[in-house]
Amino acid sequence: MTQSTDTQATHWLSAGAHEALTAQLADMRGPQLTKIVAEISAARDEGDLKENGGYHAAREAQGRLVGEADALEVLLRTSFTDAPVADGVVAPGVVVTYKFEGDDDDEAETFLLGAIEMKPFAHGLDVFSPAAPLGAALLGHTAGDTVSYTGPTGREIKVQIVSAKPFED
Repeated sequence: MTQSTDTQATHWLSAGAHEALTAQLADMRGPQLTKIVAEISAARDEGDLKENGGYHAAREAQGRLVGEADALEVLLRTSFTDAPVADGVVAPGVVVTYKFEGDDDDEAETFLLGAIEMKPFAHGLDVFSPAAPLGAALLGHTAGDTVSYTGPTGREIKVQIVSAKPFED
């Protein structure tokens, strides 16, 4: 899949994550929803719906499932899986190693720049969105660059990019 032309923001997912999330969506829209609909039907057959806790619980579960499936569908529709170019530039799909100004190299931290839904597929890496303050500040910069951004407390934070390598699924 290539980068979305949808007017909504686009999100990078690895090909493996996209495939797994597509299968998850199919399961949510198919077997999971069918099971909940059957539970609703069985509870409705019990009679009085005002006092029927099983019916109301099943309807709430249906609403949650449909909402989660709708959100996942939007994510998949607005995502792209293009592998980043291996040129050391920070971009979605890149594993970034950075350190705070004044820290030693052994204090460097690493994260994957991509959609937060990549977390289960990120091989234990933290995942930051390109819209997060650190992700946005580093976007487009290369290894060796020192970049400033405003932290959550309003303080200016300087970080140095140690490396930027494409994520391997």
